[in-house]
Amino acid sequence: MFRPEDPLAPRDPVFEEAWQAQVLAIADTMVQAGRFSATDWAETLGATLRAAEAAGLPDTTATYYAAALDTLEQLTTQVTEISGAALADRKSQWVRAYERTPHGQPVLLERGED
Repeated sequence: MFRPEDPLAPRDPVFEEAWQAQVLAIADTMVQAGRFSATDWAETLGATLRAAEAAGLPDTTATYYAAALDTLEQLTTQVTEISGAALADRKSQWVRAYERTPHGQPVLLERGED
């Protein structure tokens, strides 16, 4: 016999990592701000997912959110003054800051950091 789900039961987590939720929240904010359309987002994400599939990547949530992040980065460089090189440089700065931060401490990324 079919029973509806218990509405008071805890739900399974939707995201495995906080950054996954952040990617979608930033994309939604960009759409709401008119930086790119929901159609642009969907089409670019679809193309990125098809490329991941063609490359033999597994159909997992990790693959999906990596594609979502890649899509966000692609669209951001298309609709803002942020270049792909500047984005890559900032990501590199973040990795260096993260690697030198003691466990449990906040990561501090200084403006203009080398």
